[in-house]
Amino acid sequence: MKDTILREISKVVIPFIQIFGCYVIFHGHLSPGGGFAGGTIIGVSFILLRIVHGREQTKEKLSYKLLMKILCLSVILYGVLKGYSFISGGSELNFPQPPLGTPGKILSGGFILPLNILVGAIVSITIYFFYSLFDEGEI
Repeated sequence: MKDTILREISKVVIPFIQIFGCYVIFHGHLSPGGGFAGGTIIGVSFILLRIVHGREQTKEKLSYKLLMKILCLSVILYGVLKGYSFISGGSELNFPQPPLGTPGKILSGGFILPLNILVGAIVSITIYFFYSLFDEGEI
């Protein structure tokens, strides 16, 4: 695509969309939002990047191999953290827990913030992969 105006505007807009998506993820346990909503916003920024800059240029920044590693690592870490919270929270074994912190602060809520971050990574990459499948017929 050779639209210079669209390329230049996207260079400014896409980072702000991604910052807003990170904000929604990091404040999801304090206000409406969370991993799914923030991941959707970041995934849309990936799709916009691909629409504006094309398939080949986007593959240099968002390679399939890197995204798949992040996706697999996020799913494994999510399973481990969620499983640990089920085992430690529902039993009388007194396993170590992350500190709950002060209510209303960013580092409060135990495992909720790390789980929101992992869900955000999973959702954003999955949405981008779905778009890639529908756009080109392959990832």
